[in-house]
Amino acid sequence: MKTRPAFFEAHEIRRIYDEKTEIWWFSVVDIIQVLTQQTDYQAARNYWKVLKNRLVKEGSQSVTNCNRLKLPAADGKNYLTDVATAETLLRLVQSVPSPKAEPIKLWLAKVGYERMQEMADPALSLDRARETWQKHGRSEKWIQQRMTGQETRNKLTDYWANHDIKKGEEFAILTNIIHQEWAGVSVKDHREMKGLQSQNLRDHMSEAELIFTALAELSTRQIAEIDDATGLAKNKVAAKEGGTIARQARKALEAKTGKAVVSGESFLPPGKSVKRVS
Repeated sequence: MKTRPAFFEAHEIRRIYDEKTEIWWFSVVDIIQVLTQQTDYQAARNYWKVLKNRLVKEGSQSVTNCNRLKLPAADGKNYLTDVATAETLLRLVQSVPSPKAEPIKLWLAKVGYERMQEMADPALSLDRARETWQKHGRSEKWIQQRMTGQETRNKLTDYWANHDIKKGEEFAILTNIIHQEWAGVSVKDHREMKGLQSQNLRDHMSEAELIFTALAELSTRQIAEIDDATGLAKNKVAAKEGGTIARQARKALEAKTGKAVVSGESFLPPGKSVKRVS
């Protein structure tokens, strides 16, 4: 199973790909949040809970066809989440009166077709990610750094996967250690600083934040490789040491420029204050 968010307009839709069945499973709550145009994620969850109960009483096959799979949440950890295929979601959409119903239907059909194209040509997925960031107003410099950082991240997670680290919770634990060390705040707190809910933290990082994240993860991987770190305990040590290297570099830059690297700035509408960390 591989998780990779998709985007409908400015909304991030969490999804997971089952390689065995070649099917995308989408977060139902994320779709509901778009349809109801709720800014509050909890309100969307409550709406889905009520709708789900009503559909069950009506004997709707749509709810029966939903599944529960682990998807990343706001705190960086993976939790069981109601998911459905594009086909099932197309039926669920009909139960929610919304001006976004038709656009969502077209979008679901489009992402299904795009996945078939990407299987034939994986480079298309990178092109589409670039196009999405461009539509969201990201500069070419930022996009290049985002893609470079993702490559660094992928090399680290590949190392973890091959050295007895379990995907999901253990990945999240190590990621948070690295982040806490270099940034001085946890992944969850950094997200809250930026006012994010279901959005991807890295998609709302500044160029500097992306660079220091990549430095921390690069350092972690290289330290782990030298020590042949295997298992969670030994990789925790490498994560802490890798994060510390990036933290020292961050502090040196901040001392020179007088500007905080880690802040509450994001690509969301303005309103969040910038915060400093130690």
